[in-house]
Amino acid sequence: MLMNLYFLRHGAADWPEWDKRDDDRPLTQKGKKVTRRVAKMLCKLDVAPSVILTSPLPRALQTAEIAAKCLKVELRQERVLGKGFNAAKLRDLLKRNKLEQLMIVGHEPDFSGVIRAVTGADLKLAKSGVARVDIGQDADAGRLIWLFPPKLAKK
Repeated sequence: MLMNLYFLRHGAADWPEWDKRDDDRPLTQKGKKVTRRVAKMLCKLDVAPSVILTSPLPRALQTAEIAAKCLKVELRQERVLGKGFNAAKLRDLLKRNKLEQLMIVGHEPDFSGVIRAVTGADLKLAKSGVARVDIGQDADAGRLIWLFPPKLAKK
């Protein structure tokens, strides 16, 4: 069985004056706005994950909350989607979540590295960018179906 796996990178969280831990950075107002546009585009494309799993870091969690609200799906935090996510962790995640459609929300460069490992595609996922990979439950090999930078979601 193939799964439609959606990789959604967190939105912009660039705070030039940020003097706290990097892991604590929230989305900027622009990051929230762009993420809302991307979520609306995903609704129009009939993207319908059974659940959204997200990194617990604030910028990813806020991105996932916006997507979950628009797509009207359950949201769960998943520690493995934090920094250091890789293909081995993806395999474990998919073994625990045997679904037809799943969305995961996380970080770069991890997501691009995982997509490259399972599809061979050389890409960089933009902030608020989303990629669909069709992948088997073993997560050893997948196929990149599409990659959307957030600018495609403009009105």
